[in-house]
Amino acid sequence: MAGNLTREEARDRARLLTVESYNVDLDLTTGPETFVSDTTIRFGCAEPGSSTFVDLHGAKVREVTLNGQSLDASSYDADKGRIPLPRLTATNELRVVADATYSRTGEGLHRFVDPVDKQVYLYTQFETCDAHRMYTCFDQPDLKARFELSVTAPADWQIITNNAADRSEDGRWHFPATPGISTYITALVAGPYHVVRDEYRQGDQTIPLGAYCRASLAEYFDADAIFEVTKQGFDFFRKTFARPYPFDKYDQLFVPEFNAGAMENAGCVTFLEDYVFRSRVTDAAYERRAETILHEMAHMWFGDLVTMRWWDDLWLNESFATFMSVMCEAEATQWTGAWTTFANLWKTWAYRQDQLPSTHPISADIPDIRAVEVNFDGITYAKGASVLKQLVAYVGRDNFISGVRSYFDRHAWGNTSLSDLLDALEETSGRDLTSWSKEWLETAGVNTLRPSYEVGDDGTFTSFAVLQEAPQEHPTLRSHRVAIGLYDRTDAGIVRRKRVELDVVGARTEVPDLLGEARPDLVLVNDDDLTYAKIRLDDHSFATLIDGIGDIGEGLPRALCWSAAWDMCRDAEVAARDYVRLVLSGIRGVTDVSVAQSLLRQARTATRQYADPAWRETGFKLLADAMHDLMTEAEAGSDWQLTYAQAFVSVAASPEHVDYVRGLLDGSVSLDGLVIDTDMRWGLLRRLVLRGAAGEEEIDAELRRDPTAAGERHAAGDRAAVPTAEAKAAAWDRVIAGDLPNAVFRATLGGLVDVDDTELLVPYVEKYFAEIGRVWTSWSSDMSSTFAEVAYPFLVTDQRTVDLTTAYLEEQDPPPALHRLLIEGRDGVSRAMRAQAKDRSAS
Repeated sequence: MAGNLTREEARDRARLLTVESYNVDLDLTTGPETFVSDTTIRFGCAEPGSSTFVDLHGAKVREVTLNGQSLDASSYDADKGRIPLPRLTATNELRVVADATYSRTGEGLHRFVDPVDKQVYLYTQFETCDAHRMYTCFDQPDLKARFELSVTAPADWQIITNNAADRSEDGRWHFPATPGISTYITALVAGPYHVVRDEYRQGDQTIPLGAYCRASLAEYFDADAIFEVTKQGFDFFRKTFARPYPFDKYDQLFVPEFNAGAMENAGCVTFLEDYVFRSRVTDAAYERRAETILHEMAHMWFGDLVTMRWWDDLWLNESFATFMSVMCEAEATQWTGAWTTFANLWKTWAYRQDQLPSTHPISADIPDIRAVEVNFDGITYAKGASVLKQLVAYVGRDNFISGVRSYFDRHAWGNTSLSDLLDALEETSGRDLTSWSKEWLETAGVNTLRPSYEVGDDGTFTSFAVLQEAPQEHPTLRSHRVAIGLYDRTDAGIVRRKRVELDVVGARTEVPDLLGEARPDLVLVNDDDLTYAKIRLDDHSFATLIDGIGDIGEGLPRALCWSAAWDMCRDAEVAARDYVRLVLSGIRGVTDVSVAQSLLRQARTATRQYADPAWRETGFKLLADAMHDLMTEAEAGSDWQLTYAQAFVSVAASPEHVDYVRGLLDGSVSLDGLVIDTDMRWGLLRRLVLRGAAGEEEIDAELRRDPTAAGERHAAGDRAAVPTAEAKAAAWDRVIAGDLPNAVFRATLGGLVDVDDTELLVPYVEKYFAEIGRVWTSWSSDMSSTFAEVAYPFLVTDQRTVDLTTAYLEEQDPPPALHRLLIEGRDGVSRAMRAQAKDRSAS
């Protein structure tokens, strides 16, 4: 991995240095393995005569010159990725010339060869601390500087970075200096990319827009739809923040083998190219892409213009962008139900993460880079955004927006910490946020809210209170702003009759405004999803859901009820088979495709992991029967038909269902409106492979039909998914060799652990613990973390897995980041064991 900078080292270096500028000259024509990186840094030193270090990873250093004096290039510590800088003066100029290495792991400067046309594509990914894989730098967010880039590249390439080029001729490009920005948001994208251009105009500002993808994907590239969302985002954010877009242009680049969803490089945003849809997808996929586009755009102000001082405040960076992107989607785009999606998807992720033994305060303690790299989690993104939503309700929306505007005005082009934002919000709202911050940001765990009431002979409430609980490990009881909704059955469905909003404080909060109200069919605590908390349903309300959840008229309260039911399943309060039946009884009433997709994934997970293994095949058949009926009844060509068809394929297990899947693939079976396109074909084939109904011959034939990078990934995953001991052993060997490109590695690893018969994975429990230490220390950060998480034997749900994990933790004392991933895996197995026991008791 690149150098593991500690927070204390970063503080010391920031106290000592003021970085003025980088001048980086890259030669990308020197071959497929390395490139020349020539970097000149100008910086000041507050304590002349002192020493420090500069960062550079994975390079062969040719020359180091400090203030005109040559330094010994052999002083470069390749293991730590550092060059010592002795005897600094008040003003300094450092030049480092090195042969740097292209990446195949998605970190640093990544190099990809398109199998379709053999063209080379490059892009960078520098967050959190990988800029020094491409150029020598002080790689920490609070040492901002101007960044000037020159590039030598093949003449037919596009070269894209944070600024537009001011000179380009015969393969030589120059880009003027940026404003002062952090190293992790500098960027370079290079290659024969297909580009579509547009512009955004508002007032006296014109922003050039570019949308890029590989040439072989150009036929699928819907740039107009991407630009539409982009312009809607600019309209919303410029108005909301009352501040112009801070950079000169806005390029969005969909790049191959990207490890994340997207990255907010200043004016040069990179995206996972899966967002270029080769096959038909539902509107939920377009909604997800729009949220990602808007998330990265929000970062241009919150993250790029004003940047966190250190990674302790990563949560604030990501949570703010998530919250603002959903607000923008709901108010400025066609996806007006974005908050329903947020409640169903994002908060479900947050609740899951917050119940793991590794849960942490939103404002986390990040002692070093390795710690932050496993901290891109449901707390950082989803819980943080949920708490910001609650904060907006607490201080008032207008006050929140005014505070954010003041924050931007005060700290533009600087670095901040959480207290800077809270100070601005206190000024505009008049509220003291000290106690709020301690409750919500500095403590871990999720509270549970449940209604407690008594009903008189006339059917009205004689008492009503909200009870708040906290787990023993994290006993904080917080202040919650909540709404309580009373819902009745009517001819128009289950609709809200009354809403009361109040602050819930402590273990019991009385609700006098509900006294005398007739008991409804459904009591919904946290109606409108104002706070972050698990909710429970009283027995009367849960009975209403059993046959009536699909009758709830509005999407958001229905999503909250679904979330409560899923949480009860995961907590072993409801049997997995009963949750599956609840989904099947209510799925017809769901009106939001993204919610339906989430519910069907959860039903599959309940069947696969939380149900008694003896019931698993029965559960698959129940789901497949229902999905078959729904997809044949759905409107031809609709999103619903596609959703149900994809769900059917994912659970087809009985001989007749497998035959149907085979028929869809070979064309002997058809369903009016259902297009068997490229991605659908791969999905069908994966299911046949998992059931032992297809193998190497069929995989090879499908790859010949789709000889693309995506096809290669699908084929690699399918080969690893073949349900034989021999295929699993071969896949394991390919994975642990550590030389697969990142995307093929992920596909192979995903296929290895994708089984219907978990006995196939039993041999890899001990093998995992034999390899994980070596992998963690010798592989790159992203690759080792992916292996640690995905290869963990989470489907081998027995005490042996738990015991082996515990023994490894006690005997090997792994580094904190690995320790965290292991205890998360162990907790998942323990949770599944409890849920399976609950399900057995329901048989």
